[in-house]
Amino acid sequence: MHHKPSRALLATLGCAAGLLVTAIAAFAWPLARAHDAASLAGFQTLGAHPLLAGVANWFANSVDPAPYALIGLTLAAIALARRRIRLALAVPLMMLAASATTELLKPVVGGVRNSDWLGPGHQIAAASWPSGHATAAMMVALCAVLVAPPLLRPLVALLGSVLAVGVSYAILMLGWHFPSDVLGGFLVAGMWVSLSLTLLWWSERRWPVRREVAVAGTRGVRSLLAPGALIAAGVGAATALLAAHGRLAPGYVLAHASLVLGAVAIAIVAALMASAVALAISGTDPGPTAAHRRRLPPAPG
Repeated sequence: MHHKPSRALLATLGCAAGLLVTAIAAFAWPLARAHDAASLAGFQTLGAHPLLAGVANWFANSVDPAPYALIGLTLAAIALARRRIRLALAVPLMMLAASATTELLKPVVGGVRNSDWLGPGHQIAAASWPSGHATAAMMVALCAVLVAPPLLRPLVALLGSVLAVGVSYAILMLGWHFPSDVLGGFLVAGMWVSLSLTLLWWSERRWPVRREVAVAGTRGVRSLLAPGALIAAGVGAATALLAAHGRLAPGYVLAHASLVLGAVAIAIVAALMASAVALAISGTDPGPTAAHRRRLPPAPG
C-alpha cells in the first residue's frame, strides 16, 4: 500500500480548521459557550463524589510532564525495536511539538469565560484553551497506535481511547478546563500526528524502505472501528444513567443534557481519531530482513 502524503497533509489542514472553529465556538458563540459551561458544571457535580475525585486525580496525573516524557521515550524504544528508525525519531519530536503548541496558544488565545453555571469564585483560568492534559493524553494514544504491531493496533486504539477519555473527564470533574479546551487539545494532537505522517510518508517515498504490503480487508476495518463504537456506547449509557438517577445537580436540565452531549462528543472524537490513525497506517510494517528472506524456501511453481 502506497500512502499519499497529500492525504495526511489534508488531515493536518482539517485538524487546523477544526481547531479554529473550536476556538471561535469557545470564545465568540454564546450558545456554544452556554453549553460548554453547563457541561462543565455537570462534570464538576460528578467530581464532588470522593471516589470519582480520587480516580480523576489519578487519570489527570498520569500525563504530567514526567510520565509523559517517560511514555514518549518508551514508545520511541518500541519503534526502534521494530526497526522503524524514522518513527522512533518522530515520536518524541511530535509529542514535544504538540505540548509546546498548547502552551504557546494558551496566552495568545486565552480569555476569561465567565458563566453563572460555575458560580462566584469558581471561574476557570483565562489561559486554559487548549488543554495541555488532553493534548498529552491524545498524543500518547495516537503515538501508541503508530508504534504498535498490526495485530495489536485495535487493542491499542481502544486502550488509547480509554486513556484520552479518562484524562479528559478527569480534568473536567476537577474543574481545570472546559469541554472545548479538551476538544482543542485533541485537535492539536491530531494536527501534529497528521503532519508527522505527511513528512514520514514523503521521506519513505523519497528514500523507500523495503516492506511487506498488506491491505486491510473489510474485517480489519471493522476491528479498527470497534473502539469508536465501544467507547461511544459505553460513555453515552453511563452518563445517561447517572443523569437519570439524579447523580447530577437536580433540576438542571440543561446541565444534564449538556453533560451527556459533551461526554459523548469527547468519547466519539477520541475513539475516531485513534481508529483513523490505525486505519491510515495499515499495511505499512517492515517485511523480513534480506538475510531472513534468503533462508526462506522458494515458493512452489
